[in-house]
Amino acid sequence: MTNQQSPADSLSYMSQSGYPRAGFRRRFGSWGYDVLVAIAVYMCAGAISFGIFGALFSAGIIDNQGFSHPIDLQQNSLLWSILVYLWNLAWVSFFFIYFWARSGQTIGMRAWRLRVQNRDGSLISKTTGIKRIVFTLLGLGNLLVIFDRRNKLSLQDRFTDTEVVVLPTVK
Repeated sequence: MTNQQSPADSLSYMSQSGYPRAGFRRRFGSWGYDVLVAIAVYMCAGAISFGIFGALFSAGIIDNQGFSHPIDLQQNSLLWSILVYLWNLAWVSFFFIYFWARSGQTIGMRAWRLRVQNRDGSLISKTTGIKRIVFTLLGLGNLLVIFDRRNKLSLQDRFTDTEVVVLPTVK
């Protein structure tokens, strides 16, 4: 603590659980890891959805609308495209919500020693996780941390009354 800061200033970005709140650089590092995992989840969900779609197409359950291959139908139908992409995004969202509610950490957060939690230090609920997904804006909600150096709260932290803290190193 420098002479220019009062004790109240130095505690403004400390959580009630005693851990400091994460700054932008740590959040961005974690986000980079999690984007790679999210892409993998998205691709796996896409493969599964295409397998299901292809099986339904081949069985005649889905009208082929004159197309001979299921990918042609999916790419030329707004309805099927939206359904497939929503399925994939739902699985990516599930990945984040599951890990946040279970341990407070995704794979990227674990690597950067970060944890998302309620302001009292408890794990967030699945409902709070869903709200965080909405307000995170694909990670852009974290840009607010750059401008809020005092509290180190992102957009999703503010709207869900949560925080991301830095955990101590384990020796």
